Amino acid sequence: MITVIKGIKVYSPEYKGVKDVVISSNKIEGIYEDLKIPTDFININVIDGKGKLLFPGFIDCHVHINGGGGEGGFRTRTPEIKLTDLTRAGITTVVGCIGTDGICRDMKSLIAKAKALEEEGITTFCYTGSYEIPVKTTTNNIKSDLMLIDKVIGVGEVALSDHRSSQATYTEFTQTVAQARVGGLLSGKAGIVNIHLGDGARNLGYLFSLIEETEIPATQLLPTHINRNEALFKAGEEYVKKGGFIDLTTSSDPNFLEPGELSASEGLKILLDDGIDISNVTFSSDGNGSMPIFDNEGKLVGLGICSVATLYEEVKECIKKYNIKIEDALKVITSNVSNVLKLTYKGTIADGKDADLVLVDENSLEIDTVIAMGKIMIQNGEPVVKGTFE
Repeated sequence: MITVIKGIKVYSPEYKGVKDVVISSNKIEGIYEDLKIPTDFININVIDGKGKLLFPGFIDCHVHINGGGGEGGFRTRTPEIKLTDLTRAGITTVVGCIGTDGICRDMKSLIAKAKALEEEGITTFCYTGSYEIPVKTTTNNIKSDLMLIDKVIGVGEVALSDHRSSQATYTEFTQTVAQARVGGLLSGKAGIVNIHLGDGARNLGYLFSLIEETEIPATQLLPTHINRNEALFKAGEEYVKKGGFIDLTTSSDPNFLEPGELSASEGLKILLDDGIDISNVTFSSDGNGSMPIFDNEGKLVGLGICSVATLYEEVKECIKKYNIKIEDALKVITSNVSNVLKLTYKGTIADGKDADLVLVDENSLEIDTVIAMGKIMIQNGEPVVKGTFE
């Protein structure tokens, strides 16, 4: 099947002008100007791009695809994610992870869920492990998980500076990162270590020590939840200045932000105003993870659930509320993420890349069409492909 998106404003995420984009099977065949479509050729599906913008498919690098939570007991375990939760949000590539509960949620079920979502039409990957160190892997070794399991591209989400972490020593943490680095090198993958950061006063202490005292580069780590408080955010800025990556979490209630907590969109605005290189900044949703609220004594006093829909909602806030350029706002959920995770065929609109695309209304920026690996998943804002049990 050949699909042509005609006369659309293309953001790759850089603005490329009004173009015609040709999709052949699951790849972008080419980008053209005023392409003439033959009438005596094979059937060609033509999508009218007038009044729309074309973005790369979004990448969410931190989602609890097989559920999470449980901090309030068994009844507070969050459900598995559905295909259309992701596609409605423009997400065509997702990275699954396990959080607090590494007992009832394990790597086998995570990989199985990732495979199921991919069979349903999107691209999926996983981190091996959970909050805990030592990391609970599938093959009993971080390096072999990375080398032998295609879906596994990194480690995480390892918890630091949080009362729910395993309180690993600095040495244990460093050895974990070292295994991820070597496993990444040997497998040709990122081998990234996704770090969950809590409210603890130590914030990024282990990470700064690691890049100062070892040969491991700052880019081996992707600390997330950086926008959860002011001290952590400032430490994150310093980490980027040292060459590291940081990730801002989009799932927060804008009406009930914790003291010092920033929305991801406001956080990006501050980073830009402070002259930070945002090529090292990503957004993720923490989708289907729980949003527990603890008091000063660590007692659970409230619980919500994170949503993948917030990923693009915060990007729209960047553009509409904070007047951030579309190109910059898009990078944090497209090209920046593909660069961090070494997903070569994702995150940009260019010849030979995977045909993961999102068409939005030029004025409202609402999602109209989502294409994953060349297949239309959302059309006119509604799913045309649903998960097996939806």
